Amino acid sequence: MAKILVTGGTGYIGSHTVVELQKVGFDVVIVDNLSNSNIDVLVGIEKISGKAPAFENIDCVDYVSMDKMFEKHKDIDAIIHFAAFKAVGESVEKPLMYYRNNLVSLINMLQLMPIHKVKNLVFSSSCTVYGQPDELPVTENAPIKIAQSPYGNTKQIGEEIIRDTIHANSNYQSIILRYFNPIGAHSSAELGELPNGVPNNLLPFVTQTAIGLRKQLQVFGNDYNTPDGSCIRDYINVVDLAKAHVIAVQRMLNNKTKSNVETFNLGTGTGLSVLEIIETFENVNGVKIPFKIVPRREGDIEKVWANPTYANTELGWTAKETVEETLRSSWAWEQNLAKRAKAE
Repeated sequence: MAKILVTGGTGYIGSHTVVELQKVGFDVVIVDNLSNSNIDVLVGIEKISGKAPAFENIDCVDYVSMDKMFEKHKDIDAIIHFAAFKAVGESVEKPLMYYRNNLVSLINMLQLMPIHKVKNLVFSSSCTVYGQPDELPVTENAPIKIAQSPYGNTKQIGEEIIRDTIHANSNYQSIILRYFNPIGAHSSAELGELPNGVPNNLLPFVTQTAIGLRKQLQVFGNDYNTPDGSCIRDYINVVDLAKAHVIAVQRMLNNKTKSNVETFNLGTGTGLSVLEIIETFENVNGVKIPFKIVPRREGDIEKVWANPTYANTELGWTAKETVEETLRSSWAWEQNLAKRAKAE
C-alpha cells in the first residue's frame, strides 16, 4: 500500500487524519516537533486504528533533518502538510514567527519533493483566505481578500507558492483544502483537541471551562452585525474533515484530478454563532458554561460559512456528523482526559 507523509501528524486534525489513512490501509510516517501537541497522541492513534505509525520528531523548518527523513523513509507517495502555527490572535502579535514557520516549512516540502520523487501534496489551507466574503455562503471562486491576520496571509501566500511551483513543474500535483472551523473529537474519546497551554480555539476553551480547568470562557465581541452579535462560523466535525484528506490522497494517486492544482472548501454549509455553539453545548451535555463578553479580537472576521457543493459533487465527500453529536464528542474527550489525569 502507498506510504503517506503527514507533517503535523500528532496535531488535532493531523492525528484524526492518520487514523483514517491507516483504517483504509495506507502506511503513515508522521513528522512533528510536538510544539503544539503531545507524544501520547500516538497511543490514541494506535488504540483506534490498531497500528502505530512511524514517527519522527523533526521541525519541518529544518531542511537538513527533513532531507534525512526522506532518505530514511523511502518511497513516500504523497504528503499531507498540516504542520503550521494556526492561532489568529497570536499571529497578529508575532507575525515573523508565523511567516518563518508556516512558509519555510512549505518551501522545504516543495524543494524536497522532486529530490525524493514525491509528486503529490495535500495542503492544509483555511477559509481565512477569503477574509470577509462579499457573498455567503462562500464558494471556491470567491475573490481572495487582503488577509485579516498574518496567519491568514501565510495560507494565501502558501497557496500562491504551490501554484507557482507546480506551474513550473507540471509533473507534480496538489490539492488545496480550505477548512472552515474544525471541532469535535473521535467517537472513541481516545483523540481530540488538546493544545499546549491556553487554547486559542473555541471548543477546547468551552470544554476546559465546563470541566473546571478554566474559570470562565471569553466571547470576543457581541457587537457584530449578526443575529446575536457574536461571530458566525461554519463548524465541521474533525473526523469528517479527516476523511476528506483520505479522499484527496486517493484522488491524486488514482490520477483522477482535473488539473495540477485543485481547491476545495470543506465545511457544512451552515453558519452558527459563538453564542449558539455555547448554548447547544450546554443543552446536549447538561452543563453550564460561565462566560463573559470581552472586546473583539484583532484579526477575527464577522461571519463566514462554506458552500461545499464542489467538494460534495467532485470529491463525493459530505460533512455528515451533526453539531450536537460533535459537541457530545468534544465533552466525552474532555471527560476522558480528566479521568486519565486522575488515574495518574
